[in-house]
Amino acid sequence: MKHGKKYRESVKKYDSSATYDVVKACELVKELKFAKFDETIELHVNLRLGKSQTVRDTLVFPHQFKGEKKVLVFCQADRVKEALDAGATYAGSDEYIEKVKGGWLDFDVAVATPDMMKDVGRLGMVLGRRGLMPNPKTGTVTKDIVAAIGELKRGRVEFRADKTGIVHLAVGKSSMETSKVVDNINALMSEIERKKPSDAKAGYVQTVSVNSTMGPGVWINYKEAE
Repeated sequence: MKHGKKYRESVKKYDSSATYDVVKACELVKELKFAKFDETIELHVNLRLGKSQTVRDTLVFPHQFKGEKKVLVFCQADRVKEALDAGATYAGSDEYIEKVKGGWLDFDVAVATPDMMKDVGRLGMVLGRRGLMPNPKTGTVTKDIVAAIGELKRGRVEFRADKTGIVHLAVGKSSMETSKVVDNINALMSEIERKKPSDAKAGYVQTVSVNSTMGPGVWINYKEAE
């Protein structure tokens, strides 16, 4: 990959082959930032997973950094008021299923009650491609829509290992205090450790790096919990 002049100059400012503790790594990412906008800080965790193993869950970061999410709830008519009162942006059944079929996607996350999944499942070609399909594993298929909406409004996010075993997730913004970014990283790493497969081999967490949207990556010296 070809990098621009500012990126190449940024790389010269530190030892890109060294590993740093999480605080120093986050400080470096901020120092190396060169874009004029408020860049997102991203964490990349390379896991040693077997072919049949996966890591996937949700968490609410200690410190939020994204705007409020638009939540769509697929539910029967008798639960629409409950969903809207809890903070959902939209709530309903057939009318929203038809809107999504027609290409409407003016929402950030979808929640569904279990009795709606037979119909919502037919939207797989639309919602699945965009990672918007409700899923019981991430708490977005649930009878307790009030609790689900509450967590989503507080900033609940999903993390999952991709096909190569790497978890990529935004953990903050460049404008945030370093301590808050560190707290978010530690919260994510704790959850990744908690989801370690029982039969995972030694060296479950292989590498951890952090970077801003446009900036170079910084390796974190991460030690797995005993």
